[in-house]
Amino acid sequence: MAQNTRIDQTFARLKAARKKAFVAYIMAGDPDVARAQAVMQGLPAAGVDVIELGLPFTDPMADGETIQLAGQRALEGGMTLDKTLDMVRVFRAGNQDTPIVLMGYYNPIYARGVDLFLRQAKDAGIDGLIIVDLPPEEDSELCIPAQAAGINFIRLATPTTDAKRLPRVLQNTSGFVYYVSITGITGAAAAKPSDVAPEVARIKASTDLPVIVGFGINTPETARAIASVADGCVVGSAIVKEIASGKPVDQILAFVASLADGAHSA
Repeated sequence: MAQNTRIDQTFARLKAARKKAFVAYIMAGDPDVARAQAVMQGLPAAGVDVIELGLPFTDPMADGETIQLAGQRALEGGMTLDKTLDMVRVFRAGNQDTPIVLMGYYNPIYARGVDLFLRQAKDAGIDGLIIVDLPPEEDSELCIPAQAAGINFIRLATPTTDAKRLPRVLQNTSGFVYYVSITGITGAAAAKPSDVAPEVARIKASTDLPVIVGFGINTPETARAIASVADGCVVGSAIVKEIASGKPVDQILAFVASLADGAHSA
């Protein structure tokens, strides 16, 4: 199991400060490397505790239209796995503290070869992986090797993860548990604290890991409300929409900061 990664250290620090986590998702290379890199560089100062970096893929089955289009823009701009890791390297040149979680699908990793990918990811400065199309039954493919390499493997739990399924989902998870607040794809509906709270409590009864809630959070008020019933929240589609709008980077980061302030005030 991965031990004392940047993710573990960050959540320990937040817990000691009785503070909730704010996680921000952006798509690598969207709409181009320079702009994506500029946003990424500014996330920590905007209050982001963990960066979730999307790896563009041609068939993003768990993602809604907003993130699908972001991936298409990135791919059309020539974004690759290597260029994504290069973004991480550039970020790490100026920041050795903020955790980076690579979120994506297994195909590009499988094509690269698991052992080579893990070496390259660790060397670049990746701290965790969320690979949405690898179920727990396939833990030997990537999850177990990743943890052995010192990279957290973060699993998603959903409203349909029942009592029989939950122990399997949690078995080899590390870093944190990502609770998907709604049934469906990203950006599809609004998260409701009244629905989320009992589910978070159910998961926390079975694990000591932090539980972070994502999907359906797009305002500072929702970020505060959701973070108040969990260990923190993730915002993705709302930030990606800001990037897609063509607004200046400083305006995008101001929006991110408002969300972070919401989560941190919970």
